[in-house]
Amino acid sequence: MSTLATELPLRRAEIGQGTVIARALPHREKRMIGAWCFLDRAGPVQFAQGKGLDIGPHPHIGLQTFTWMIAGTLMHTDSLGSKQLIQPKQVNLMTAGHGISHTEVAPQTETELHTAQLWIALPDAKRDMPAKFQHYPQLPVIQQQQLECTVLVGEFLEQLSPVEVYSPLVAVDFCTAQSASQATRFKLNPKFEYGLLLLTGDVQINGQTLSNDNMMVFSTGTTEIVIELAAKSRVLLIGGEPFESPILLWWNYVGRTEQEIKTAHQQWLAHDRRFGEIHDYDGQRLQAPTFPTHMRASR
Repeated sequence: MSTLATELPLRRAEIGQGTVIARALPHREKRMIGAWCFLDRAGPVQFAQGKGLDIGPHPHIGLQTFTWMIAGTLMHTDSLGSKQLIQPKQVNLMTAGHGISHTEVAPQTETELHTAQLWIALPDAKRDMPAKFQHYPQLPVIQQQQLECTVLVGEFLEQLSPVEVYSPLVAVDFCTAQSASQATRFKLNPKFEYGLLLLTGDVQINGQTLSNDNMMVFSTGTTEIVIELAAKSRVLLIGGEPFESPILLWWNYVGRTEQEIKTAHQQWLAHDRRFGEIHDYDGQRLQAPTFPTHMRASR
């Protein structure tokens, strides 16, 4: 059964030196899709050498950061000592757990960027686990008619991604090369809710145009979807079982109570060893916005 999609408008902002991001999650009408609690599309953008993205040290708790690189490169450095250049068709996964800090910086020779940045809320049993970093240079790729399907997370078309997550989730990148694709039907897990974000080109979902300004969301109970991509087009599908408990998300933290997040932030400001240090970054740590008077729970 195919259900009617809800269209949610994206919010745009500029980060770094001219990199425009489109934020799909969290949205006031849909805070999460499964355990996915944050989704940004950055770029595509081109820039002069030395003028790329430069995000200084900042903290995380209670989540996994997931970076899917489409074009360009970024250097990830974290307080565990990890240092990894992420290239197109690769995934970086950082599990913050109890606490970690990291930077994301375009190399001086880089001139382009196009990426999807996501966060995954950790379930109660894992949200305080030790931090770790994993890099995935190879992922399952399936040719389905004219579509190339890369399984980023979970299982799809009987292929299982190696990316380690702790909730029932899926993420798939669909793209075409030169020729336009036919309408291709895919089975979905009816226990999952889903979201689709256009990354480039022109896409039809169940005969409905997916705009560059919106994300499409499908509720649980959806059993199939029909995707049609024009030439040189790309779309991201994410999905998962509705998350087990409400979360609080503020700045770069995911928690369950305001006090938990406030304590973590006070520790970040105090340079507590919970978040470690990144000694080779030439610049300032990120400054958080004003702490809110009230936080809204997401689910």
